[in-house]
Amino acid sequence: MLKEHSIMVTGGTGSFGRKFIETVLTLYPEINRLVVFSRDELKQFEMAQVFPPEIYPQIRYFIGDVRDKERLARALQDIDIVIHAAALKQVPAAEYNPFECIKTNILGAQNVIETCLNGGVRKVVALSTDKAAGPVNLYGATKLCSDKLFVAANNIKGKRNIKFSVVRYGNVMGSRGSVIPLFLQQRHGGFLSITDKRMTRFNITLEHGVRVVLQTLEKMWGGEIYVPKIPSYLITDLAEAVAPDCQLRSIGMRPGEKLHEEMITVSDAINTVELQDEYVILPSMRLWDVDEFIEVNKAVRCQENFEYNSNDNPERLTVDELRVLIREHVDPGFTI
Repeated sequence: MLKEHSIMVTGGTGSFGRKFIETVLTLYPEINRLVVFSRDELKQFEMAQVFPPEIYPQIRYFIGDVRDKERLARALQDIDIVIHAAALKQVPAAEYNPFECIKTNILGAQNVIETCLNGGVRKVVALSTDKAAGPVNLYGATKLCSDKLFVAANNIKGKRNIKFSVVRYGNVMGSRGSVIPLFLQQRHGGFLSITDKRMTRFNITLEHGVRVVLQTLEKMWGGEIYVPKIPSYLITDLAEAVAPDCQLRSIGMRPGEKLHEEMITVSDAINTVELQDEYVILPSMRLWDVDEFIEVNKAVRCQENFEYNSNDNPERLTVDELRVLIREHVDPGFTI
């Protein structure tokens, strides 16, 4: 699918971007061009040590910010596919610096849309988050707005051959700022800090997240939000998996934090269909024949009261399963 194409990844030096680029270089070594677009020169330098242009001549490293429309337009020259992963995503930082979050996550998203429309891009997949479903914090609200922008962009494409779709999933295992690296660090001190013992979270590996995006590029119609079916865990089970001998210290829920994560709300159910490995929130406006989409994809409409959250999720990871995943995807040397 990606042979002889050119791809740009915004936020390309982040956890997802690095894994996506590694995967694409492995699966599609004949790819024409792979542009890493991000604003952190140090991370680009470090990434270039792993993927040097001398060995990977397909790679280009572009310093730039999605807030800068002119720079985006320059980087997008002759690009076929865009993966939009750039975002300000730290919840406390967004609460304290709200408009900075808005400028990157909302205005930056619109900049990506407009430059893609003007630049001849064919496909755009934007990464979303569980926090965009029924948002209770500013980060989630900005990502919900971003999702709406990318879905609605299909209304203004005119005769351009371009599609915009969204992929939404929960916590990425071992990503920067996530709870597992924190627990692995804290266990040496004899205690783990948890916000609430009832808390549950979705869990997805970087590899799975990349695979979902690649699959979306193949089958997207434009305007859908793809939500993969992934397991959940109880925060106390994760604590048991990482450090069974440590004490748990409750610190209370942080501002803007949910007890359980949601990816599809009851309000979304009317437009949601179920496939074998994922749910798809269809666009509320008529962009194409919904019945045809359902027939082609062998999808089933969800019930009106359907919701997809980490607490009611039937797929729950056990302590032993969590330990295996930690060794495979976070710390190969992890032992109890």
